[in-house]
Amino acid sequence: MYLLVGVTILPVGHSAIMIGLAFIGWLASRYLGAFQLGYVDTAWDPFFGKGPINVLNSKMSQSWPISDAALGTLAYTLEFLMGFMGGTSRWRTMPWMVTFFGILVIPLGLVSIFLVISQPLTVGAWCALCLFSAIIMLPMIPLQIDEVIAMWQHMVQRKHKGDSLWKVFWKGGDALSTEIDQHSPELVTFVDSPWTVFKSSIWGMTAPWTLTVSVIIGFWLMISPTVFRIGIEASAANLNHLGGALVIVFAVVAMSEVLRSFRYFNILLGLALAVMPWILEDSNMPLIISSSLAGLFVIALSFSKGKIKEKYGLWNKYVF
Repeated sequence: MYLLVGVTILPVGHSAIMIGLAFIGWLASRYLGAFQLGYVDTAWDPFFGKGPINVLNSKMSQSWPISDAALGTLAYTLEFLMGFMGGTSRWRTMPWMVTFFGILVIPLGLVSIFLVISQPLTVGAWCALCLFSAIIMLPMIPLQIDEVIAMWQHMVQRKHKGDSLWKVFWKGGDALSTEIDQHSPELVTFVDSPWTVFKSSIWGMTAPWTLTVSVIIGFWLMISPTVFRIGIEASAANLNHLGGALVIVFAVVAMSEVLRSFRYFNILLGLALAVMPWILEDSNMPLIISSSLAGLFVIALSFSKGKIKEKYGLWNKYVF
């Protein structure tokens, strides 16, 4: 296997994780879609009772001309199938595939996650399987972005050599400089070296303690209205639900070394979490103090970049 110098690619184990996540997400979306389309009578939920029924029958869901859950199932189906296509060198042999796969996973994935975490604001209810589907989608974003960037760098280098971008996009091309890839052991070695294979499968994604703690704080923010007995309809609860979920999203996305700068979005979120609880009227003092302290901690944790383990060629200047 060969690697474009200074550029990441999608290792074998990396692809296996993407395929596995897409399949699990497909199962959850398929069940929710079956309820919306009338194939099952109820939507089971282990935590929120009739919450998923309220969400799936809400005006937001019904505003789509087709079942939004079934549409999610189609997206997961395409992601699952695309995970098998092109092999580990498709960043240069099939740029069109990497582009379409990246669009499915990254911008559409972010939109899907935002719609799910905005449920308390728009519907006033939670749906456990909807949240689970968003949790499945979230790590796919940092796992996929390095392949998209590798494809982009390949296109830039071929353009500098005078090649037609249209031709390279649809037909691919040889890497201009290569070296033996030492990061990606064969998947069949998993039995003998499971840790080595696992590390290669998350190559390009690291979890500095600052981002890990930010995720924990985000989770606390999401559950704190329940702990402090604030109703889900209250503005203070909405602030914590949405703010906590977004803190988690930006922290997890920033675990991709090539998108480490995403952590700066949490500075703005932390500022909002620290200030807005004092303005809202439907809150209590324990929740105000909790939100403010959480916001300040998130701000402090968002300045440090953490250790960057790999090199990313032309993209290195954007890793800050």
